Amino acid sequence: MNKPTAQRSRIMSCIKSKNTKPEIIVRSYLHSMGLRFSLHRKDLPGKPDIVMPRYNTCVFVNGCFWHKHNCKKGRKVPKTNTQFWIDKFAANRKRDAKNRRDLRRLGWNVETIWECQIEKPGRLERLYDNIIPKKVYDRLKKAV
Repeated sequence: MNKPTAQRSRIMSCIKSKNTKPEIIVRSYLHSMGLRFSLHRKDLPGKPDIVMPRYNTCVFVNGCFWHKHNCKKGRKVPKTNTQFWIDKFAANRKRDAKNRRDLRRLGWNVETIWECQIEKPGRLERLYDNIIPKKVYDRLKKAV
């Protein structure tokens, strides 16, 4: 494995894991729709990007490259240190699956929205619809 150059190390150190542009877009949309939430709760598996206890829902806003979505960005593999990146991406996907499974076992509804989907018409609305009916259903169930 080749050692990364100083320039590559500097570039990689600037990549954020929290408060990314896609995450802020999703948060702004959900907030504008009247939803309130917590961010990056450390007490939950995987520290979900958005946590809505009122709706019993966690949302992960995943970058296509880092979490290997099946889209143009997600299919790219760097040309240097290829095996390192393949192993890293496999570990990321395995960890993501475990975190989602653990959250579901704790009773949370888990939603994932991909970076490439955020700008697609109707995708944020669909995310909202996936969150709200669960709350409405629970309220109706308690009333009976």
